[in-house]
Amino acid sequence: MKVIDLFAGCGGFSTGFSQAGFKISKAVEFDSSIAKTYEINHNGTKVYVSDIGLIDNTDYFQEGESDIIIGGPPCQGFSMAGARIRGGFVDDPRNYLFKHYFNVVKIVKPKLFIIENVKGILTMAKGEIFSEIVNLFSDPVNFGGDKYYVHYKVVNAINFGVPQNRERVIIIGVKNKDFDIESLFNATRQRIQLSIPDYFNKTTVWQAISNIPEPTINGECIASKPESAYQKYLSCNEQILYNNYATNHSTLAIKRMQQIKQGDNWTSLNEEIHSVHSGAYGRLCKDGVSPTVTTRFDTPSGGKFIHPDKNRTLTPREAARIQSFPDNFIFYGKKSSICKQIGNAVPPKISYFLANLTRSILNEDCTREIK
Repeated sequence: MKVIDLFAGCGGFSTGFSQAGFKISKAVEFDSSIAKTYEINHNGTKVYVSDIGLIDNTDYFQEGESDIIIGGPPCQGFSMAGARIRGGFVDDPRNYLFKHYFNVVKIVKPKLFIIENVKGILTMAKGEIFSEIVNLFSDPVNFGGDKYYVHYKVVNAINFGVPQNRERVIIIGVKNKDFDIESLFNATRQRIQLSIPDYFNKTTVWQAISNIPEPTINGECIASKPESAYQKYLSCNEQILYNNYATNHSTLAIKRMQQIKQGDNWTSLNEEIHSVHSGAYGRLCKDGVSPTVTTRFDTPSGGKFIHPDKNRTLTPREAARIQSFPDNFIFYGKKSSICKQIGNAVPPKISYFLANLTRSILNEDCTREIK
């Protein structure tokens, strides 16, 4: 089955679907440096490096060209809906990013679409925005008589064997078929466990990064033998690891980190730290999980991202491991761009699950076609 990835980023969403045997036919990413990472890691995918607002039309997309559309319109696009009518929501310029996603679905009419987003979208404007999204996809007028049955589920990366406390909402719409999302989630979980028994096992930070060698100046190093089931799953039999370089911290930052024990943060310091992050200067615990990996994981004041043993923040390779990227996935661009790519990505282990869930939804008898 063919997949279109909108707001593709570096390709975390696409990676899981590719691992599950899907073909990613097209992807859209506005940032050219991020798109380079996507293109190199997803050979064979047509990548549009463009503002999606310029290409959400029939010059670039055609009806029936893809079975599935995936993507996460940035949450900044979900502003107050204003008028409580469908046109008022989708035509509100503050929601332009979602509108373009909707436009592509409207043109292609895939069998299924998936939106990944922050769970706050469920409660924005007292739930009115989420209701308008469901209404838009459920209205046959928008799809030439077809309609999408929409269900959602809040997921946490921890429950997919990812060493990270990362909650997101998954919104799934299926054309002309209703489905039981809970039953399908459970069935998909059982099916994956048959082939990968350790897939959903709780994973700690140390089980994710313990075999990554010391950082190097150019980020290249020889991989150590995998020590955990999680490391074996991501290893891809690669001999060389990339993107394993450390941030050059100031003397003051290093002095502060030296005073912080595992699990502690800036409150252990005898000084006031001004940061919007309550977990600033937080040191990860070996036997715990990471908080949500953000685009600031290279900065001590950015959150709880200090290495469990070393007086430095995570390297991009370590953060990629915590995000469940395979070791053969290489990130390109400046350091700030790479941090953004990793922090904003859908963890591939979640995406792989969603790909298998998609196959279940489209193929299993637990969906019901609506005449």
